[in-house]
Amino acid sequence: MTNVWIFAAPGGEWGALTGATSGATLRDLLDDPSLASAAQTFFRLAADGKFLALLTVLFGVGLAIQYDSARRRGRPWPGSYRPRAWFLLAEGTVHFVLVFAWDVLMAYALCSLLVARLLAASDRVRRVVFRSAVAFHLVLMTAGSIVLALGDEASATGSGPDAAVVDLYAHGSYADQVSFRLANVLALRIEPVLSFALLTVLFLLGVRLHRAGAFAPGEEGRRIRGRLLAWGLGIGLPLTLAASLAGSQGFLVQRYVAAPVLALGYAGLVGVILDRFARPPLIGSLTAVGRTALSCYVGQNLICMLACYGIGLGLAERLRDSGPWWVMGLWAGVCLLLVLGARLWLRRFPTGPLESVQRRLLHRAVPAAVPRP
Repeated sequence: MTNVWIFAAPGGEWGALTGATSGATLRDLLDDPSLASAAQTFFRLAADGKFLALLTVLFGVGLAIQYDSARRRGRPWPGSYRPRAWFLLAEGTVHFVLVFAWDVLMAYALCSLLVARLLAASDRVRRVVFRSAVAFHLVLMTAGSIVLALGDEASATGSGPDAAVVDLYAHGSYADQVSFRLANVLALRIEPVLSFALLTVLFLLGVRLHRAGAFAPGEEGRRIRGRLLAWGLGIGLPLTLAASLAGSQGFLVQRYVAAPVLALGYAGLVGVILDRFARPPLIGSLTAVGRTALSCYVGQNLICMLACYGIGLGLAERLRDSGPWWVMGLWAGVCLLLVLGARLWLRRFPTGPLESVQRRLLHRAVPAAVPRP
């Protein structure tokens, strides 16, 4: 729901840095209260930063599960986890170069190496790191928001990508796009630097939620999910709306402060819904995507790249004046394709394509550290 707008924007990935993907805040909606503007605003506001934060929390949950498994089997930690992290870093690097500049896997890999070591430390050390990271992140976001507020509107929103970059993604070759990412790697990798403290916080929060039983069946798990729903939506939603009303000057608060809080509300909401209304087809579809998460993540970006850029169908240029509906339609189509693809794939294979590559490579590198399916 977030990345699809990057692919559909003029200048593609570069547009996220230059303001081409802006224009979906409540302030923009007040200026243009049309149906199309309202649909785009609420669609993007519901997604931007929330699922990035939610995925980070769940990554921390997965890390805690692997730590518990290693301890039960008497395996060294984080030694038994390091090969996974280095594979993820390598995979993210390839993904960044060949597919999508705003890859999250590289940052997850580096952050997971830090948090993996913290799992073997005392609770007191983790609390100190958690609180320090929260404080540092809030100070950084406050300082950045002050800079945006002091700047004029043009500097806050950017002037959009230049014609050469727009032409590159609309008509350039695949090799030219790869070269562009490599030539601008520092700028395109700025988000993980700005949000590294936040990633650490969310990783550790995922560990704490897992150990508290937030994702387990039973009364205690349901109670925690209910509290996540109430507090996450109760605090995150007003904060998100307030930041969005500030327009582009509230971007940092909206994406990196309000969104993580609201993401916890999403987690609670999904948990409450599944506790009460879970049905086998729904659970089966979600489970299939979860078991092929790495393949689905890369797959969604690969599909959108081929659909939107000039090296494929070129929809970003062909439909640029047709409003937001085609972008939301593309999102729905990709979601449906991935769910069906994951379910069909798992009927024949035990894991997803990239998950299978990971497993095989890790078996060769450290055969004792990775259990066979």
